[in-house]
Amino acid sequence: MEQRTSRSMASGHPPWTIEQAADLYGIHRWANDYFGLNSDGNVTAKTLNTQVPLLDIIHGMAERDLQMPVLLRIENILDAQLCRLNEAFRNAIDECGYQNRYRGVYPIKVNQQAQVVEEIADFGARYQHGFEVGSKPEMIAALSTLKEPGSLIICNGYKDAEFIELGLNAVQLGFECYFVVETPTELPIILERSRALGIEPLIGIRAKMTSAVSGHWNSTSGDRSVFGLTSTQMIHAVDRLRDEGMLHCLKLLHCHLGSQIPNIRDIRSGIVEACRYYADLVSEGAAMTHLDLGGGLAIDYTGAQTNDGQSRNYSLEEYCEGIVDTLKTSFDNCGIAHPVIITESGRATVAYSSVLLFNVLDVTTFEPVALPAADIERPELKHLRDVFSYLTPERVQECYNDAHYYRDEIREQFKFGQIDLRTRSIAENLFLDILQRIANLMDSMDRVPPDLEGLRTSLADIYYGNFSLFQSLPDIWAIEQLFPIMPVHRLQEAPTRQAVLADITCDCDGKIDRFIDPWEGTAATLPLHPLKEGEEYYLGVFLVGAYQEILGDLHNLFGDTNVVSVRLNRDGSFDFVKEIYGDSIADVLSYVEYQPKELYKKFRDTAEQAVKDKRISASDRQRMMNTFNASLQGYTYYER
Repeated sequence: MEQRTSRSMASGHPPWTIEQAADLYGIHRWANDYFGLNSDGNVTAKTLNTQVPLLDIIHGMAERDLQMPVLLRIENILDAQLCRLNEAFRNAIDECGYQNRYRGVYPIKVNQQAQVVEEIADFGARYQHGFEVGSKPEMIAALSTLKEPGSLIICNGYKDAEFIELGLNAVQLGFECYFVVETPTELPIILERSRALGIEPLIGIRAKMTSAVSGHWNSTSGDRSVFGLTSTQMIHAVDRLRDEGMLHCLKLLHCHLGSQIPNIRDIRSGIVEACRYYADLVSEGAAMTHLDLGGGLAIDYTGAQTNDGQSRNYSLEEYCEGIVDTLKTSFDNCGIAHPVIITESGRATVAYSSVLLFNVLDVTTFEPVALPAADIERPELKHLRDVFSYLTPERVQECYNDAHYYRDEIREQFKFGQIDLRTRSIAENLFLDILQRIANLMDSMDRVPPDLEGLRTSLADIYYGNFSLFQSLPDIWAIEQLFPIMPVHRLQEAPTRQAVLADITCDCDGKIDRFIDPWEGTAATLPLHPLKEGEEYYLGVFLVGAYQEILGDLHNLFGDTNVVSVRLNRDGSFDFVKEIYGDSIADVLSYVEYQPKELYKKFRDTAEQAVKDKRISASDRQRMMNTFNASLQGYTYYER
């Protein structure tokens, strides 16, 4: 991946435009029409036929003493995605003449934060949008959040007796709560608890799908999937229910192909297999009414509209039409009544609504600086200076090799005390000057030598962002996920620097050096603007609403960031709906078994002993105690 160069950055081109900025960062390709650029060069959140600059929201945060980094949630976008999903299925059902309805459920595991779950429950009530739960805590969250009788709850995962009792209580309260049998051991527990409580269960079976899909999470289907029943296990479950006189309780088939499925053909193929399972369960006498197709609806993170694992080659409308049309055709051929369609779209529901915002603290450049000459010019320095005399496009490889040779020779001499630090510094600057000049010559060369292909990347700036990769963007580190990243202001200016991003953890993995490139797919650097003295520079990481918050860890004890939820208004204004201050230092220390009060006491004892030993005064001690206590209550991130 070579460093990209914007066509407008070179001299002789027309002035930079907003359209070029949009093209460079690909915002119109990945934003799903939720973000755009205004004429002032600001990224805007778009909804309700209005645009609100993110910079205005950032200024509002500062007025409320909410420092960077901040996770921004835009409630309207979450609402809009729920609306789009449900309406797209409704339209597909009407157009295809499908004789049943769609019921969406949100998998709480994708983002369990209360603000998110509550907003989905409140706005989704008009569609009877329910929840998928995979644990007892998630079940508790669903039961305490859903209000409408008839709301759908899908229970996946391993279920013990207590989990099942919670679900049976939900049935008694009027919820449609289905136990999806994932393993053979669950069915006896469901039957025992239902008899004990006298509550008839709603039962589903998860089939172990064999249809192969592409994408990063394709191992959730197939013979080696950790969840689901084989065909033999399904028959045993059916026979057990028949023997117990409870086959009529089996009403749902669950078929999950995978998550973030990029290719629509894989989805259609998997649905055909699901229909065969469903039809045969009907023929076995099960009172089937619901078909749950699990997750899979992808997010086009790159905006490439391809079948790459970080993109998708279909629209939301094509996804819904493909499902409905395939189901209708399959069931009509079998003469079976159309079931209720369920999908568990989590990533596509919440990803767009959250943006990680952070400021840039500092930058390291790899450019030469002017230094006074050494008192005595070493011969090795003269060799480096001589390279400039024969630096031409025809001899760049030779110059590149010579520069490395003489630079490395000086480094070796420094290690053994043969030259001083000032001489080494001059040599390093001469070396950087040669490399920068070689990089400038590369655009005029017919062929770039292989050794030089990564040169521009090696000379890229390092921008230090006020965030923790491991806390806020763990998928970048763990699975090389690509997220759209761009400045949220100054986009009326040409970005003249090329950079990688480093976070503020002291870890070499705490960096971002793979970015979305609208032309090449991925790039090793990101075009950015030079920092201005006394001005903040803000970047946004978009589409981070799925999984990032809950997967984040406490590397270096950087805790949860500040969180702000806003609602945009039709007149272009916005309301701060909720704000949650991020973890304090005391909070994160308590997570790793320190007791803040005990820490304060121990430090007080240390300081008091220093007073007794006359190393500090009593007033010094009190000043230190005040600083220590204030730090305990402070933000874990860099504060201006």
